[in-house]
Amino acid sequence: MRIAVGSDRAGHSLKEALTEHLRGHPMVASVLDVGVDAHTQRAYPQIAVAAARLIAGEAVDRAVLVCHTGLGVAIAANKVTGIRAVTAHDALSVRAAVLSNDAQVLAFGAGVIGLALARHLTDEWLACRFDPTSSAARKVQMIMDLEPAGRTSGPHHR
Repeated sequence: MRIAVGSDRAGHSLKEALTEHLRGHPMVASVLDVGVDAHTQRAYPQIAVAAARLIAGEAVDRAVLVCHTGLGVAIAANKVTGIRAVTAHDALSVRAAVLSNDAQVLAFGAGVIGLALARHLTDEWLACRFDPTSSAARKVQMIMDLEPAGRTSGPHHR
């Protein structure tokens, strides 16, 4: 799996630790860091949209984003057509994000979650695959149908 990672300054340390974890994960073929680094001042919407566009353009399969709460990066990523981003801090939500909602973006709050739990939940998320023949597929399509007319780009059922 190809994964993009990104954060704002508040999430930088957690993003760096998760990047290292992902690079050593057997299910991850590549990790692309879209920022920030220790010196960058880019705001979380810029980082989240950059990662989401990589998914929409099929350059990566999924993304892990981090800000202080995980909420802002998820909201920003969801503005990209075809993207379903969630903030989750528990195993049930992480599994449901993929199995029921085909979410390609997992957002964490560095001010909410510790590193050990973030690693565990990232592993859970990587292990889940959406089944396009499941009963959830029709509901995911209903969500996709809410996209503005004429904007149909973006991956489905990752």
